[in-house]
Amino acid sequence: MAVWALGINHHTAPLDLRGRFAFAVDQIAPTLHGLRQSLAGSASSHPAVETAIISTCNRTEIYCAAHQPAIDHTLDWLAASGGVSPALLRSHSYTLESGLVARHAFRVASGLDSMVLGEAQILGQMKDAVRAAEGAGALGTTLNQLFQRSFAVAKEVRTSTDIGAHSISMAAAAVRLAGQLFEDLSKIRVLFVGAGEMIELCSTHFAAKNPKQITIANRTLERGEKLATRFGGDVMRLADLPEHLHEYDAVISCTASSLPIIGLGAVERALKKRRHRPIFMVDLAVPRDIEPEVQQLSDVYLYTVDDLAGVVQTAQANRQAAVAQAEAIIDAGVQNFMHWMELRSPASQTGAVVPLIRQLNSQADAWRALEIARAKRLLAKGED
Repeated sequence: MAVWALGINHHTAPLDLRGRFAFAVDQIAPTLHGLRQSLAGSASSHPAVETAIISTCNRTEIYCAAHQPAIDHTLDWLAASGGVSPALLRSHSYTLESGLVARHAFRVASGLDSMVLGEAQILGQMKDAVRAAEGAGALGTTLNQLFQRSFAVAKEVRTSTDIGAHSISMAAAAVRLAGQLFEDLSKIRVLFVGAGEMIELCSTHFAAKNPKQITIANRTLERGEKLATRFGGDVMRLADLPEHLHEYDAVISCTASSLPIIGLGAVERALKKRRHRPIFMVDLAVPRDIEPEVQQLSDVYLYTVDDLAGVVQTAQANRQAAVAQAEAIIDAGVQNFMHWMELRSPASQTGAVVPLIRQLNSQADAWRALEIARAKRLLAKGED
């Protein structure tokens, strides 16, 4: 069985390019179906194709398993889905095969490939991706083993090393940056756009600074109210945001919208009503929630998920010993996974074990049938 992976992440591709390949939760199942159909129809593949997609703010990765690898076909398919040329995608992506796939998956699950070294959020996102692939009927034995072993390695890394110690999260970085602009965070009004996990983390960090007002803007009031209630905040419909934008000193946005929801015109009108008092804005969404042209306004301090990289990496130099320990655990995990793959491969020397067991089972069934038939004949003759 061949295993391969294709991906783009914050190391290889700019934010706007990553945004072209971001898949919303409700897009995963049909996307997996389309990918499997495409791979099954390629000349170098086989109908029995396993696929999974991990799509986060920092990465989009496709994992595949089939009897023959089809890396180029996978890249062409992804390029077409994002509306870019294969050449452009190839220059900003990475492809992996065999043991390198396992090593990469284990590093991702353990937080070693994250913008925030050792962050735990990616592990939950990978588990969500596996559940989505399983629900879509796209997950087979090989990828299931790969991911389950990824989770086991990640657990060992987090319990055996200090990889997550003293890390600065994206949410904490946003608070730190806001503190550089505003002297007293308890005097500002903060607007959170969205009500997902990242906004929940950000609102928790900001709430610890006791801001003057917290408001959650969301498409559905019900979900927004649940989050606002936790912090004694207010809630508004997303459609009402432009009318009230000028009331807030800080805006943190992270939704699953495929198009920007805060435009240049809305921010310009808000600044005019504020008499050009500064607005601190953080756009953690991929694709962007806030039009990039907003950055050009002199009274707006807009940060994207990539802009926060320097802040969240400040404590990473002190954890190189933990990284080395984690890499050793990952090395052992990769060896174990490759050994498992070899045991299942008919082409390898040890791979003969699985066919041999099947052959012995078949032979045992045949002997059993012969013995049962013989016993019936003897009983019919009245013999013991």
